[in-house]
Amino acid sequence: MTLNVVQLIPIAAGSVAILAAIKDVRERRIPNRITYPAMIAGLLLQAAVFGWRGLLSGMEGGLLFGGIFLLFYLVHAMGAGDVKLATALGCIVGVSNVLNVLIPTAVAGALLAIVLMVATRQVFRTLRNTVSVAGFHAAHGLRPHPVVNLDNPTAARMPYGLAFAAGTLYWAIFLNLWR
Repeated sequence: MTLNVVQLIPIAAGSVAILAAIKDVRERRIPNRITYPAMIAGLLLQAAVFGWRGLLSGMEGGLLFGGIFLLFYLVHAMGAGDVKLATALGCIVGVSNVLNVLIPTAVAGALLAIVLMVATRQVFRTLRNTVSVAGFHAAHGLRPHPVVNLDNPTAARMPYGLAFAAGTLYWAIFLNLWR
């Protein structure tokens, strides 16, 4: 089997996502020393493979993927490292693949949240908080919920880097490398 240069994109995205997930699980943060170089490498890789259109696609992908997760950061529902990781992955995969990575990442995040909710025996509390957060944002817009947010030291925290890794690997393996 020979490696096609285009296959470097899913390999790079998967590698970054795995590294970030490991750091997120161990340290509960995704460091800038992973995300910033990954953004630059993603843009360079897109440019090397697809030229100026690739560079533009990487920039748009970073803005779109990072921008979606920025909304969660603004309401203190997600950390800045997650936003920067989404931006980096968007730069690597390009705008045309953002939804192909975003959707499995969101599904993985939901499954991970369910596992965490059941494992910590916080099903009722989590469901109650979810309804409270949805109602709060419907009434008050993009403001942090007064209780359910990352600033609350008693709030459960989930290493969302795992969801990014699962979603990115699904895209990389099943939608790109294994066809």
